[in-house]
Amino acid sequence: MSLAISASLLDAIIQLSRDAGERILDIYGSDIAVTHKDDDSPLTQADLASHKTIAAGLAKLTPDVPILSEEGASTPYATRSGWSQYWLVDPLDGTKEFIKRNGEFTVNIALIENHEPVLGVVWAPAKAVGYAGARGLGALRIEGGNRAPMQVRAAATPPVFVVSRSHKDAALEALLAKLPEHDAVSTGSSLKFCLVADGSADLYPRTGPTSEWDTAAGHCVVECAGGEVLRLPDLMPLRYNEKDSLLNPGFVVIGDRKAGWRERLLAAA
Repeated sequence: MSLAISASLLDAIIQLSRDAGERILDIYGSDIAVTHKDDDSPLTQADLASHKTIAAGLAKLTPDVPILSEEGASTPYATRSGWSQYWLVDPLDGTKEFIKRNGEFTVNIALIENHEPVLGVVWAPAKAVGYAGARGLGALRIEGGNRAPMQVRAAATPPVFVVSRSHKDAALEALLAKLPEHDAVSTGSSLKFCLVADGSADLYPRTGPTSEWDTAAGHCVVECAGGEVLRLPDLMPLRYNEKDSLLNPGFVVIGDRKAGWRERLLAAA
């Protein structure tokens, strides 16, 4: 039986993301000890503390729904390919930004159902701001005790593109050169999705490597705010848990679906 999407479930995940954020901030204010994983990506005690908080919270809240977390045990594709629904978690997205202490890191929790994100929360602990969305419930921006409905905007002139703070490559430069003149903003972690979702930006193209837990929560927030997330270069919907590798292809986050971005991107490709 599938877990039903509800306002109470979304509230619980928002609170869990905030709880995990508190564990991160406990460490953020102290000396940050950094180790490295096999792929040379950085790992801190904050990543692990957030993971433990989220894993325990989800196990209590939804004991029958499996969890796939960046900092959890790896699950063979032979096992997870049979999951119709599961939690996909990045306990601390933007570890490099955390180490730099620039505040641009997030907690990402998403519920995936039949390869699509149907509930997602992105919480930025250092900024005390969150973004949430659930299928059928819309999208919210959360700050302090306030929650406000959130929508993508009609494309601006000139458009505003989001570019990664830490990952910019030749493929992205080539793509940007073929797209219209634009203003650019930079930020770290899945906050890039949220800038499109809340109407601060119009497009976020990404050609560099990402993993599925990096994108799922922000992906859901964007879709619930009226935007879309498409693979590059074929512009088909970005999907999850369809292969052994957890690496995403390139993708683009589009705010205004009526602004002709698909046609421009196909021409650029």
